[in-house]
Amino acid sequence: MQNAAPGAARTVSVSRVDGRLKVTGGARYAADHLAERAAHGYLLLSTVARGTIRSMDVAAAERAPGVLAVYTPFRKLELQGGGNPFSVGHSWLPLQDAEVRYHGQAIGLVVAESFEQARDAAALVSADYDVRPPAASLPDGIAQATDPGRVNGEPSVLDLLAEGVGTIDEALAASEVTVSGTYTQPLKHHSAMEPHATVAVWQDDQLTLHNGTQSASLTLGTIAAALGVEPARVRVISPHVGGGFGNKIATWAHPLLAAAAARTLGRPVKIVLTREQTFTITGNRSAVQQTVTLGARRDGTLVAVKHQAYSSQSTSGGTFEASPHTTSRYLYRSENIHLDQKIVTLDIPPPTWMRAPGQESGSFALETALDELAVKLRMDPVALRLRNNATVYPGRNVPWSSKHLDECYRVGAQRFGWDRRDPAPRSVVRGEWLVGMGMATAVYPAERFPASVKVRFQADGDVAVSSATADLGTGMWTVLAVLGSEALGLPVARIRTDLGDSTLATNIGAFGSGATASTGPAVAVAAEAARTELITLAVTHERSPLHGVPAADVRYDRGDLVAPERRIGFAALLQAVGVTGVEATGSAAPGPEHGQHAFTSFGAHFCEVRVNRWTGEPRLTRITTVIDGGAIVNAKTARSQISGGVIFGIGQALLEGAQVEPATGRIANANLAEYLLPVNADVPPIDVHFLDHPDTLFNPLGARGIGEVGTVGVAAAIGNAIHHATGRRIRDLPITLDKLLD
Repeated sequence: MQNAAPGAARTVSVSRVDGRLKVTGGARYAADHLAERAAHGYLLLSTVARGTIRSMDVAAAERAPGVLAVYTPFRKLELQGGGNPFSVGHSWLPLQDAEVRYHGQAIGLVVAESFEQARDAAALVSADYDVRPPAASLPDGIAQATDPGRVNGEPSVLDLLAEGVGTIDEALAASEVTVSGTYTQPLKHHSAMEPHATVAVWQDDQLTLHNGTQSASLTLGTIAAALGVEPARVRVISPHVGGGFGNKIATWAHPLLAAAAARTLGRPVKIVLTREQTFTITGNRSAVQQTVTLGARRDGTLVAVKHQAYSSQSTSGGTFEASPHTTSRYLYRSENIHLDQKIVTLDIPPPTWMRAPGQESGSFALETALDELAVKLRMDPVALRLRNNATVYPGRNVPWSSKHLDECYRVGAQRFGWDRRDPAPRSVVRGEWLVGMGMATAVYPAERFPASVKVRFQADGDVAVSSATADLGTGMWTVLAVLGSEALGLPVARIRTDLGDSTLATNIGAFGSGATASTGPAVAVAAEAARTELITLAVTHERSPLHGVPAADVRYDRGDLVAPERRIGFAALLQAVGVTGVEATGSAAPGPEHGQHAFTSFGAHFCEVRVNRWTGEPRLTRITTVIDGGAIVNAKTARSQISGGVIFGIGQALLEGAQVEPATGRIANANLAEYLLPVNADVPPIDVHFLDHPDTLFNPLGARGIGEVGTVGVAAAIGNAIHHATGRRIRDLPITLDKLLD
């Protein structure tokens, strides 16, 4: 592989360096850690949604075989402090009071010699409640909705109006053409392949926590604060994460309780949540109701965009879907924009971040409304979006660092064959199937955080590249290897990567599609510093073949140090001087450019669907996605990321949704049998194409995040295609066959 110049487009496409470990079972996840004398914990969950626990009968459980302890709010594990969205996933700490805030809340912990003993003993515990009626329905709660005040640093109710325009409704009334629709989607769950798990081990007053997390450093800080110990006494290890999608950022009840129980019992404690428990213990995506009203001239130019949303929130805190501010705020040029975000506080499990928070839900409403406008104008949906393509960030008047959304539309349309689309609904019938095409825009902000990386030349001829970031299936093991290879001019096979350990070089972790954009630039800085250290060793160590040569006369070249008439590989040098390795740490962070430009990844989805004329069954035939995400570090894993995002969107469009019982607050389908997710039969061929335009104003690497942009707009594209196939406009997700029956 040849070195790429800074900002140059890459054509690297290598297999995952951790792939063999994963397919052979060698990759160790949190639940795979075997600690000597480990006890097993099993969480007790509330069976009511709102009330106070009067008492808990634990006598039978304590007498059960193998039981070591039963902890409840009346037999507390000591924790301190409070919760916040970036640490604990809710506003309270588990088992510290007798309040029940939602159905499925952790109200106890049974610890036994085996998982089965703990589970069976937990079934013997009974709780007596003072029960109060819960509020558990978003539609029923809209009348009591509240204003969160601010969203993403801006007022939750935001008007960007042209001079002389008093209100958004005035602008809409003056528009030549208007459309309006209300769009809804239910509570949703992350459903990562790896259930949440943790193993807490205390030794010599030091805690080692094996915990599936997207941020070892955030978990460390939360655990240390809750236990009242110095952060230096806590180590968090998470080398492999079996999916996260946002709900492995915050620290939930199980690692807090495992760490506290292990300290109290004087032996390791392991807790692995059951699949059903993950539905209530570890967060969700808000249910959302949105109304989008668009005003335009007859040529398609947007005059007014009004986007209102109600998102579910929990009495336990957490986050919420800020749909208008993450889509209509900046996606299209319009003379007048009005955003209005409200929250409906319910007695339900706390929402947390879920892949493309806000953008996923907001894009369904906005991109469906754009399609409705195109139909009313009898205008091609691609042409409508091109006409309203924003060249500067609306309302802020700063340019994008790099934006090629128009190219995404054109390339996608050409690859997909959009020109063969007859605009008339129900115009294509193949046997018993109605066939339709639809498209939508993808957008996600480019995030970048401070990050550090260590590069170490080793005497065995390999180079270690390490950082405390995470890999939740996103390919960071491979990204570090590829970038280390490029920076040092060595084959990928000679780069040894390490991550997911809080003792490694400082890194906030993997979320917000910011892992590669943050960590990548630090690799180059660390590599340069390590090369300098290597040259310094070579010219100063008395046993070095280059001893005494002026440092200015020595250069690094693809693993060798080259001086006039002399060349030596770094491994030979280290062996000659008797040193096992030379290392350096480099750091990178956002600079002043972040106030001068807007940084965003863009894309376009095109899809074809079939809808059965007699049964209403919708089936996807094919999808084309074109992404403008800056430089692509490794095409193979990047393509996997976008495909995964598209599949996420298929679930949003056609399958997913929690069924919350309004009277009880219980999630009726809290399992993978009834909470439907896309499987192989639901996923058509996905054609992914990257424009690969480096964005060096964003960072020296030129790469923006792509982990989340792939899911944004997919549901709208599918819904638009279903409308084209059937003439039916479905505004309530998921689009199930009962909604398509005549």
